[in-house]
Amino acid sequence: MDRDSSDEDDDRRNLTYRNDTTRSSFNVEELEPQMRRRSKLTFHKGYLFALVLPLLIVSIYFSTDIRSLFTSDISSFKFNTVSGQIRESQLQALQLLNQQQSSLLSIWNHTFVNSNNITTVQFDDIKATLLTQITLNKHIQQILLSPYKAGDTLQNGTALDPSSAGYSFHRCRKVDQKFSERRTIEWKPRRNKFLFAICLSGQMSNHLICLEKHMFFAAILNRALVIPSSRFDYQYNRVLDIEHINDCIGKKVVVPFEDFMKLKKNHAHIDKFICYFSTPQPCYMDEEHLKKLKSLGISMGKLEAAWKNEDVKNPSRKAVKDVEEKFGSDDDVIAIGDVYFADVERDWVLQPGGPIAHKCKTLIEPSKLILLTAERFIQTFLGSNFIALHFRRHGFLKFCNAKKPSCFYPIPQAADCITRMVERANSPVIYLSTDAAGSETGLLQSMIKMNGKTIPLVKRPPRNSAEKWDALLYRHGLEGDSQVEAMLDKTICAMANVFIGASGSTFTEDILRLRKDWGTASICDEYLCQGENPNFISGEE
Repeated sequence: MDRDSSDEDDDRRNLTYRNDTTRSSFNVEELEPQMRRRSKLTFHKGYLFALVLPLLIVSIYFSTDIRSLFTSDISSFKFNTVSGQIRESQLQALQLLNQQQSSLLSIWNHTFVNSNNITTVQFDDIKATLLTQITLNKHIQQILLSPYKAGDTLQNGTALDPSSAGYSFHRCRKVDQKFSERRTIEWKPRRNKFLFAICLSGQMSNHLICLEKHMFFAAILNRALVIPSSRFDYQYNRVLDIEHINDCIGKKVVVPFEDFMKLKKNHAHIDKFICYFSTPQPCYMDEEHLKKLKSLGISMGKLEAAWKNEDVKNPSRKAVKDVEEKFGSDDDVIAIGDVYFADVERDWVLQPGGPIAHKCKTLIEPSKLILLTAERFIQTFLGSNFIALHFRRHGFLKFCNAKKPSCFYPIPQAADCITRMVERANSPVIYLSTDAAGSETGLLQSMIKMNGKTIPLVKRPPRNSAEKWDALLYRHGLEGDSQVEAMLDKTICAMANVFIGASGSTFTEDILRLRKDWGTASICDEYLCQGENPNFISGEE
């Protein structure tokens, strides 16, 4: 639970040479002998000379003398000599930089040919560091060349631009999902054959994963899927675009509960209610939920278990033939109990775009209103280059410490992990999706810095009428809905350059699904402090 971009200023310094102009002075003492001799002259001649002498001195003083001109010429000559030396040094530096760049590009092409001993991420880091040096080399050359307006051409070589020469490399580039290699199944519902989705485990993220698996089951069984009522489950139409699913498939494959009840004239009967799991509780269904179903006008028979010993804590792997064998039926309406933990054709289900043939990027995605709001928020606060962080804390300490290893990290350790990702992704800002207290996020913010600069953690601000990025939600009455806000958070995270998630969180897993399906997944995406153990773990109760 996004890839620091900093501005580089070109400092140009002009040396100003000031020439000292030496003015020659007229020595009065040299005239004293002459004045004594001239005293013998007649009075009127001495008086006339006394008047002329000061005028002569002033005239000579303010005139430009030969010494001054000579001194100026020497200074100008010296300046031209120094300027020539500077220019010669700059050209020599450019030639050396050009030679260095050629060597770096040669290393780029020929190094790490046998790179079996390093991971893909390590190899990418090395290449990215190398490209950074090539780019820096190019930048220095441009600065040295700028006073002469000589472009990128040197007398003895050419300053190559790595990106224009085909050496462009993005350390956190997008993952090639190979959509064309997807293995898919056609979803062709039989007339008046329905599958009633039952999803009861966990929060909204769990239910969305459960719903996606139900769609796969419905495609295998050739049935239309009935989306549960908001009186029994979440109000899916506030966060999902239900008709988007039908449009992507090209036929009516999902039916809102209200439309289903109209078809059944407000009295529907579930012919078979089959539980995928039998332990610890059949269908994950308690008496309260059974009463809710009956209050909706739904009648049903006895709950049946597909397998006697299928446990949610240790689900066995199943194939399509197992689903067809256990859930295949000619009955009009069947219900399958919670399939969130079901492990059916895992590789098929988890592939980009999912297991069902369709013409879109993904079937289950946020509503159009949420998508547009996310885009407006990004344009307002984040820009195109940001990291998204899902920082799960509330109730996570006990949950993580029950796992081996724990996934709950002290703030300083988490800050170090995040800072390393900022450096790697070169992103100037982080979007923070969290349930953490202000004391935790405040400390986290103070510790995430790069090159002495604080990297801001941006959260969605409270509603402000002066801001228009969330106006669509406000106008459509979706403001303040916790599920809408959660889906908005997921959408923003799914659009980030890089995503840091919380291990063990289904909220994170749903974001990773969207990133995978939308093609926004990065090779830098990872769980917080992935591969590390917390440097301190508390004892048990």
